[in-house]
Amino acid sequence: MSSALNILKEVFGYPGFRGQQAEIISHLSNGGDCLVLMPTGGGKSLCYQIPALLREGVAIVVSPLIALMQNQTTALNEIGVRAAVLNSSLSIEEAELVEQRLLGGVYDLLYVAPERLLTGRFLHLMTRIPIALFAIDEAHCVSQWGHDFRPEYSQLSILHERFPSVPRIALTATADTDTRQEIIERLGLGKARLFVSSFDRPNIRYHIIDKNNSRSQLLAFIQGEHRNDSGIVYCLSRKKVEETAGWLTSHGMRAIAYHAGMSTQVRSINQEKFLREEGTIMVATIAFGMGIDKPDVRFVAHLDLPKSIESYYQETGRAGRDGQPANAWMVYGLNDVIQQRRMIEESGAQSKFKHVAAKKLQAMLSLCETTACRRRHILNYFGEITEMTACGNCDVCLDPPQVWDATLEVQKALSCVYRTNQNFGAGHLIDILRGNLTERVKQWHHDKISTFGIGKNLPEKTWRAIFRQAIALGFLTTANDKHGALQLVDACRPILKGQQTVALRLQTKATSSYERTKENDVLPSTTAEHYLWERLRTWRTKIAQEQGVPAYVIFHDATLLELVRLCPQTEDELRQITGIGTRKLDKYGNHLIEILRGG
Repeated sequence: MSSALNILKEVFGYPGFRGQQAEIISHLSNGGDCLVLMPTGGGKSLCYQIPALLREGVAIVVSPLIALMQNQTTALNEIGVRAAVLNSSLSIEEAELVEQRLLGGVYDLLYVAPERLLTGRFLHLMTRIPIALFAIDEAHCVSQWGHDFRPEYSQLSILHERFPSVPRIALTATADTDTRQEIIERLGLGKARLFVSSFDRPNIRYHIIDKNNSRSQLLAFIQGEHRNDSGIVYCLSRKKVEETAGWLTSHGMRAIAYHAGMSTQVRSINQEKFLREEGTIMVATIAFGMGIDKPDVRFVAHLDLPKSIESYYQETGRAGRDGQPANAWMVYGLNDVIQQRRMIEESGAQSKFKHVAAKKLQAMLSLCETTACRRRHILNYFGEITEMTACGNCDVCLDPPQVWDATLEVQKALSCVYRTNQNFGAGHLIDILRGNLTERVKQWHHDKISTFGIGKNLPEKTWRAIFRQAIALGFLTTANDKHGALQLVDACRPILKGQQTVALRLQTKATSSYERTKENDVLPSTTAEHYLWERLRTWRTKIAQEQGVPAYVIFHDATLLELVRLCPQTEDELRQITGIGTRKLDKYGNHLIEILRGG
């Protein structure tokens, strides 16, 4: 481990290991298999990159996305580690050159797409070289229940069958108990050691508010908390992605779009802009994000409800990978619930898959409507039992929601569903309850039923919140084939009979905690520090453009902040800065000292 620690300091520029990193590296370096569950930004990559440098041969890293491979290899090459990719982005000539160099022992790590790895050509190629280890990144892709299922991953057990003496490490940031078990079974990791780190991302602030003109709410959030910051905005549809990107651009934001309907070339150009240009906002469907290793994403916003806590955790985890404060912000409403349920029912999946999907959606709704700490809710979902009662960094903890006895109102809502034969959606039911004599109400003679007008004392938005929470609490469900029609379930019987009370949360404010988050601002606070910060960022941008790499490949924001606050004046002092290893000290040390002395 002394050799491993030396590599950590000299090559990667970090002073010490975090959490279980040292134990994992020791186990893998000594030839053991392992499954590693570690949150995004927790340092998973080091767990196989350092053993790759310690063991004889080349490490074969299985990675699902081209962007992920390219980001990793660019960053490794910058610090002097010999890494390459082998995937469909290469021409035939380029791929052959990589293969020749692989046979020549040139590489420390080779990143390979699972489709390429499983070809007969590559499997034969691996028999001709010494292999240090196999790393299977984003291992949750093996799970048919997962949010990023890749069928090729289910065939990766062939690695152990063909190369039984080569140690394997499977890594993921998101896997509940069922997914973990499937990873173990499908990859043949029954004898592997399991390392489970905390899923907690304490630097991320979770904030979920009621949807009310979502674009205006988003704009207010960005202008109030993240002006000039990089961020990701997730939308459910391609149309909404483009409309939202256009809206933000028209209001002075640098926003670009990404979705699967765009050409590969346009997606690639936009992704490069996001990675290379600071302060850019990517508006995207969930097709974007896996493998994005951009450390300075300061916020992830959702304008539509994710389908599961796994998806939510994975997507929000793209914020604050550098450990600096970041926001996970979401607006959520009744239509989100109905839309997600409809998507599950209208999908062509088997009933077993629909059941699992509905269960995962219900867990997501529970997170949205909880009156307890959101962070604790997420950790408990992943099987991490914590004594934490209040994290102090989510909207529920910072501004505890009030609850009210809504038993009578829920009874009215359920009764209205029953008296309309469970054939109508929330909008029509609310019209009935509020006594709105619409053409549709008159058409169905629903102005004649007993529930007409019995809820006129409450505004529409309150009734929408009541129906939304009734669905989230499992008292109502959506019909399979009636386009959003609400139906009663057995759990509502005690409420209708007056045997059970119902407490609902009051609607959350349509604002965010702008003032409170200023204390967690990433930027330097004093004028002098801000001046030096801007000089370092300008220099970093110039160097990155000259080398054709993203700015964070040169140095992370966290490194620049440490330089500003400590202002080292010599090479020995620079060595103590996190993120400055020997290679970067040789390349950039003199430039940094010149800037720092001038500052």
